[in-house]
Amino acid sequence: KAVHELAVAQALVEQVEAVISQHRAAGATSIRVRIGPLAGVVPDLLATAFPLAAAGSRLQHAALDLVEAPIKVRCQTCGAETEAAMNRLICGACGDWHTQVISGDDLLLESVELETSATPTP
Repeated sequence: KAVHELAVAQALVEQVEAVISQHRAAGATSIRVRIGPLAGVVPDLLATAFPLAAAGSRLQHAALDLVEAPIKVRCQTCGAETEAAMNRLICGACGDWHTQVISGDDLLLESVELETSATPTP
């Protein structure tokens, strides 16, 4: 399982490296990632794998902030959008099980705090 999180961490490093290059920054100091319980990623394992994936990159000293996203469902019977539990994807309003997951399965790079090189202006 930890091999999966290492691959996710490596993809995250590549994505942040692209952001660093796009903004012509020196590196990244903070990275915020939103992870839902249904994303198939264990946050603790990702946190452990991240320093290995980031070693030698422009974000090797960046802090990784993992934010848990709640599971939300939309009821196909009454239309309500409510939070749900991992093994109980039922409507919180009417109790129906005809629901669609609208969040909680996400793995999203939310923000990157960039480090810019301090160049004095003449």
